[in-house]
Amino acid sequence: QVQLVESGGDLVQPGGSLILSCSAPGFNLDEYTIGWSRQAPGKEREGISCITYSGTRTVYADSVKGRFTISRDSAKNTVWLQMKDLKPEDTAVYYCNAEFRVACDHYLDAHYAMDYWGKGTLVTVSA
Repeated sequence: QVQLVESGGDLVQPGGSLILSCSAPGFNLDEYTIGWSRQAPGKEREGISCITYSGTRTVYADSVKGRFTISRDSAKNTVWLQMKDLKPEDTAVYYCNAEFRVACDHYLDAHYAMDYWGKGTLVTVSA
């Protein structure tokens, strides 16, 4: 069982930056594709980014493309979501999720089917 832990959520002003992290204490994530989804108040959960287990492919939703960057470090067993130029509409609970050796090609539409999920971290963008 993969237990994912997100951290880094905070209150930030519009235009600001945050870095979210996703880890799995005691579990090796090397063979797992990792994604980030978010759920804003009153809205459906949205898949926003994915990185393959190899780290060679990433995908982004149009809503975050050019502002968010997903990356992973095998030595630290961690996946990061770097977020810049944050907007009030980025306010949401952010979840990382994982599945063994899958591609990211369909992640944005099928993120809800990922096998393992963290409990989420809250990002609030407000002046």
